[in-house]
Amino acid sequence: MIVPDGHGAAIVWLDGQPQSHVNLADPSDLGFEYVALMATALEAYAAEVAVPRTLTHVGGGGLTLPRWVQHRWPGTPQIVLEPDAHLTDLVRRGLPLPRGHRIRVRAVDGARGIGALADGSASVVVVDAYAAGQVPATLTTSSWWAQVTRVLRPDGLLLANLADEPSRRWTARVLGGVAAAGLTDIDLVGTHDVLKGRRFGNLVLVARRAGVFDHDDLARAVARGILPAGVRRGRPAAYGPPFTEASAQPSPAPPDPGRWRLR
Repeated sequence: MIVPDGHGAAIVWLDGQPQSHVNLADPSDLGFEYVALMATALEAYAAEVAVPRTLTHVGGGGLTLPRWVQHRWPGTPQIVLEPDAHLTDLVRRGLPLPRGHRIRVRAVDGARGIGALADGSASVVVVDAYAAGQVPATLTTSSWWAQVTRVLRPDGLLLANLADEPSRRWTARVLGGVAAAGLTDIDLVGTHDVLKGRRFGNLVLVARRAGVFDHDDLARAVARGILPAGVRRGRPAAYGPPFTEASAQPSPAPPDPGRWRLR
């Protein structure tokens, strides 16, 4: 369902959750805080490492970030792995993509879609996939993160949207799996209230191989932004045991379904 927000944009709802914010007239209006923080991380990466040449998105929804990338770096090749073909058709009809885009949506889930991609084929992989307001368990395991790492270029960047309770126990296990897969340089970006454990909310995982992208460059970029946000460096001593196929868990259910992203 696509619902106008009363301010020139629209919200894509799925499973009773606000899934995406889209402003056709202004792709830089990203709406959700975590999407804006992903864009900030991409800008910082482009300035310090390389302009992304190819992006793979796991999870499509309203295609908000792919639209922003097209607006920021026109013609950038992007692959979107979105298994819900009905949702994609709805978005294409109700919120058409811009002319000249190179956004290719594949009706396949993340695990199968990533598995079919070539080694080192993506400058950036963005994981932003939810089902009923939770990150699916299949996108949390050490084997999943190993596949994502395989697809990344040596100087590539992983961005993942994580949602967790203030304790961040689930996040700690995700970080353990990401580090075990070889992306050992990890930061978490979020608004101050979420970083400080004051409420349930989104954290953006920014991960790469050691030496690719400096923590301080990311922290400065976030500090220059308009959001009350910060960056926490990943501490290996605080990582939990990686999720396996047998132990995988979805992210915790939000305490206020349908409202927690609309703050």
